[in-house]
Amino acid sequence: MKTEPESDTPEGQLIAVVGAGVMGVGIATLALVRGLPVILVDVDDTRLSEAHTRIAAELRMAQLMGRLADDEAAGALTTTTAIADLGPATVVIEATTEDLTVKAKVFAEISAVVAHGTPLVSNTSSIPIDELAGFAQRPEDVVGTHFMNPPYLIRTVEVIRGARTGAHTMAALEGALAALGQDPVVVRDTPGFVTSRVLHPMINGAARVVEQGTATATDVDALMENCLGHRTGPLRTADLIGIDNLVDSLQVLYARTGDEGCRPCDLLLEKVRLGHHGRKSGRGFYEYTN
Repeated sequence: MKTEPESDTPEGQLIAVVGAGVMGVGIATLALVRGLPVILVDVDDTRLSEAHTRIAAELRMAQLMGRLADDEAAGALTTTTAIADLGPATVVIEATTEDLTVKAKVFAEISAVVAHGTPLVSNTSSIPIDELAGFAQRPEDVVGTHFMNPPYLIRTVEVIRGARTGAHTMAALEGALAALGQDPVVVRDTPGFVTSRVLHPMINGAARVVEQGTATATDVDALMENCLGHRTGPLRTADLIGIDNLVDSLQVLYARTGDEGCRPCDLLLEKVRLGHHGRKSGRGFYEYTN
């Protein structure tokens, strides 16, 4: 579907999201819940078609959870396969796979079509922002965010300021996040930042405990939830993140830090090999009815 974006947008924002995977859909849904228009871009027409169905389901869930009132109108959704259609966007959020080659290509392309000063935001979970900035025409426009899943329910967002991120970019991003109803916490640029650098090795360790036969996934999560206050348990969290995405992030962290705790354990690698990616595939550490 290709439509013209609206000219009179709430808060003056037109949110572009590149990548129609789990996080791309989640971020798009957040913007739509806030009444903001969204351009969602992906190279795959089938994935874009599926994104409409998934976003409709997420909007219904947002209503059930009280984040979108019955009398409130969601924003308008535009989908396209053409990066060139992002020209009018006030902020572009990249949410592609955790692969430097893919992200580098995206940043080179989007920086060529949007106006100077438009924040070019990566939702990477682990790749340093300054690495990505090197592929953009204007490194000062590049900044990082790390939205949690689902973004419309988790209001705090990690913001990563790269070494070359400009003050104008931080100010523009602050305005966009305010329109999205998010509370930013700004951190320094380093592999994995804060959330992934702490959480992903912990999940890897929890999976290793299951791999070694010390406890079941259910028992690990029960102990972490009820003894240590982890809201969902690390292995249910892995299923929500996507085990394939988690492994990609761990590999980025291991390559850049050398921390053995970030080397993906064999159980995680086996689940990826089998296609047991978590909620999105119907099976990970647990089974789901999608």
